[in-house]
Amino acid sequence: MVPPIQSFLETLYQEYRDLTAGQVASYIPELAKADARKFAISVVTLDGRMFQVGDFQQEFTIQSISKVFVYGMAMEDWGRDRLLEKVGVEPTGDPFNSHIRLDETSHRPDNPMINAGAIATTSLIKGDTPTERLNRMLAMFQRYVGRDVYVDISTFLSEKATGHRNRAMAHLMLNFGMINGDIEEALDLYFQQCALLVTCQDLATMAAALANQGKHPITGQRVLQPEYVRDVLSVMYTCGMYNFAGEWAFRVGIPAKSGVSGGLIAVVPNQAGIAVFSPPLDEHGNSVRGLKVFEALSQEYGFHMFDLSMGHCRFHQGLTADLVEPTGRPLPNTPTPS
Repeated sequence: MVPPIQSFLETLYQEYRDLTAGQVASYIPELAKADARKFAISVVTLDGRMFQVGDFQQEFTIQSISKVFVYGMAMEDWGRDRLLEKVGVEPTGDPFNSHIRLDETSHRPDNPMINAGAIATTSLIKGDTPTERLNRMLAMFQRYVGRDVYVDISTFLSEKATGHRNRAMAHLMLNFGMINGDIEEALDLYFQQCALLVTCQDLATMAAALANQGKHPITGQRVLQPEYVRDVLSVMYTCGMYNFAGEWAFRVGIPAKSGVSGGLIAVVPNQAGIAVFSPPLDEHGNSVRGLKVFEALSQEYGFHMFDLSMGHCRFHQGLTADLVEPTGRPLPNTPTPS
């Protein structure tokens, strides 16, 4: 028998696969080539079980989702207090590429999930040379994914050639004393981390490692020290969805991070990691299908943080075929049959 959660994922896939809302990101030329029809959902449990549907082995670039894991790496490199001196943790309510919050009074970007904060975080990764810093970063991602990972050179060069806004932010931060060192080296590393190739299955596995207090759900390897997992999840929860963060917290209610290539990950602490891949984005830069899927999953299984804290989570009921079937609640924005 098929576990109820697999059946529910297949229902969601059929419900939203023909959704045409949203636009594929085009400000990076390589991203404009994405196939808007691609769609995948992956769930990975703490013991490594996978429930998936759609194009979950399709590779795409990780983009801003990388910020989560690089922030964790910087935590381990510098420690909580030192990193807080360089990058804040305040949500902005502004778009991901906003530069209006860069001023001389703060002396640090607001949080590591916006581009300015992510560039500052990446500039802090330790290493004596650009190659050493890149190799350390790739090794970190490899531990999360559980296999070798690679940078998509075409996307990296596309971002490098067109990243004028990011380059302007970096120079403003240099002017205000927010970052130090070689700006072009820091930007190259930032563009490379965003151009890392992953699949939907990879992202769900990475999220599951965070749900598992920093321990990989399949290899058992420690990928992040437990004392920093809380910090990473906190910033994901308050800042990971940019100027949609408040509505996400209200409707879905779990730590999450989106990327402009169409990836969207979320962490259900002590339960599972979940990812959706679908390139068409809304006005906030979040996957349209991804938002629909996560709202439905949160409603069906009680994933919201306050459902979890009050013991209302029903996730384990969805893992075993001889337990309850899906509740049959109407999907978000789906008309109730008359």
